Amino acid sequence: MSVAGMAYAQTIEKEAPKGFDQVRTGIAAGKLDSVQYESKTVGTTRKALIYTPPGYNKKTKYPVLYLLHGIGGDEKEWLRGGTPQVILDNLYAEKKLQPMIVVMPNGRAMKDDRAVGNVFDKDKVEAFATFEKDLLNDLIPFIEKKYSVLKDRENRAIAGLSMGGGQSLNFGLGNLDKFAWVGGFSSAPNTKPPQELVPNPEEARKKLRLLWISCGDNDGLITFSKRTHDYLYQNNVPHIYYVEPGVHDFKVWKNGLYMFSQFLFKPVDTSTLTKYTVLGSPASTNIRSAKYPQILPDNRVVFRVKAPDAQKVQIDLGKKYDMVKDTAGFWNVTTDSISRGFHYYSLLVDGLPVADPASESFYGMGRMASGIEIPDKDGAYYAMKDVPHGDIRIERYLSKASNTWREMYVYTPPAYDKSGEKYPVLYLLHGGGEDQRGWAAQGKTNWILDNLIAEGKAKPMVIVMLDGNVSNAGLAGFNENVLRAFENELKQGAIPFVESNFRVETDAKNRALAGLSMGGLQTLYAGIKNNNLFSSLGVFSSGWFANNPKLSDPQYEFMKTNASTINNNLKNLWISMGGKEDIAYQNCQIMMKKFDEMGIKYSYSEYAGGHTWPVWRHDLFAFSQLLFK
Repeated sequence: MSVAGMAYAQTIEKEAPKGFDQVRTGIAAGKLDSVQYESKTVGTTRKALIYTPPGYNKKTKYPVLYLLHGIGGDEKEWLRGGTPQVILDNLYAEKKLQPMIVVMPNGRAMKDDRAVGNVFDKDKVEAFATFEKDLLNDLIPFIEKKYSVLKDRENRAIAGLSMGGGQSLNFGLGNLDKFAWVGGFSSAPNTKPPQELVPNPEEARKKLRLLWISCGDNDGLITFSKRTHDYLYQNNVPHIYYVEPGVHDFKVWKNGLYMFSQFLFKPVDTSTLTKYTVLGSPASTNIRSAKYPQILPDNRVVFRVKAPDAQKVQIDLGKKYDMVKDTAGFWNVTTDSISRGFHYYSLLVDGLPVADPASESFYGMGRMASGIEIPDKDGAYYAMKDVPHGDIRIERYLSKASNTWREMYVYTPPAYDKSGEKYPVLYLLHGGGEDQRGWAAQGKTNWILDNLIAEGKAKPMVIVMLDGNVSNAGLAGFNENVLRAFENELKQGAIPFVESNFRVETDAKNRALAGLSMGGLQTLYAGIKNNNLFSSLGVFSSGWFANNPKLSDPQYEFMKTNASTINNNLKNLWISMGGKEDIAYQNCQIMMKKFDEMGIKYSYSEYAGGHTWPVWRHDLFAFSQLLFK
């Protein structure tokens, strides 16, 4: 008979309980054997340890787990440091484990495979890679001849610790026709880069029953697990990314075996996999070495703040979350799943909104606020990649429009300093409560353009990120005078400074203007009024105020009178929204209806996400590909 159908339904806990690795009396025990097999790969007889489950009998066919050791170990390392037979016996007794055979081989495939001398010697390290052939061609056939086992991939698993974790990921993911269950515990630098590990994510999605990656949060090798997880997340390959408190030791590896083994050879509900972890990963927006906030695999966020004397602490992430104080004076909360990309947030300490000292701060919401970057499966376009990089320069200039010193951030494309050519220019505007830093810091303008230029999807261009704050009136006092002041700043201050200090083209067809929210209104005003100066306008998450005809009526009147000139001069009038949840959505719909009535030509784009930076990054990504072509 086969044991493949004897799965026990259960809820698997998040961590091994106390005593999971202690010998218990009065329960059935499995058996450990040492075996020898002929290895044609190495040209010698090699050893392995075999664990057979309680009640093993040759009339039953069993699935097999191959369990690998680390760089300084051998076939007995698990036995000495991890007592796997005790962990598995206890799990069987609790009916939490599918009966299986566990094979612990020596993963150093060379004639003298002892863990002696310098284990990091080149030939010894290479022997760990050679073990793939020994495993597939010598060991597996030996096990399948000597033991009563199921021989299909669905009933074969591989897992290991450290160097063995790297081997397990390399061999398991590299041989999906042989293994359906793969586990890497604290995988070492021998782990292949993710693009090599999983070159075909679709095949991995189809064939893998479970992929497990775990590591201790204080393990210096966690970057290898994290980069694999990030790639799998981006490519929608279901897996468990399990982070727990710990270092590079058997406390972590024993827990890894306890957790991973319970999944094996049973039905797996992939929708629950993101729930299996103790800790999350520190956000990329954390200050150096800050452990919190942490992002869990399902994009819930764990916040932890020390404020022993505070009476009430909340996290304000658009929605307010009450934090709970522990006995050490730390306030803790786990949020709901947060949508992708960049978000502003604040700590509310006894009602006072302040920036979180553990996160980078950004000027937004009219003050310094914290920011958190949530992983985005579609965010590869703004990731830092190994491509030629441009520069962001900070320029102070005395504006002829206002006779005041102002600041702009300027992106120059790769090779700007080496080439003698002149470049087209995009003038790019931020929203209300932000300034010239926004598009560089929150918007990731340089990485978006570096990647597009490298792929040949965008023309190399200079991008000028202006400070659009020309009055202290704020949006409440936003009127035509404020818009006119910005128009003057653009025409008399910014453009003359850029054109006399950067190698740029100075005609309309090589000039574009775009902005988000408030910057979108400035683009509508200054861009349409001066359509002879620009060939393209980008209006992101904006539109003339429907409830303020005093402001909008003169603009529509101007457009109606000059419709044919506007259509002739503007190659692109590109309008975008963050879906119906964007606060500017209704204004924009009303404005576009007016454009239709007047015969103004435009194109419209929508990218879900509301009135937020993830939407505006995508707007820049899409709009910049249309320019100067």
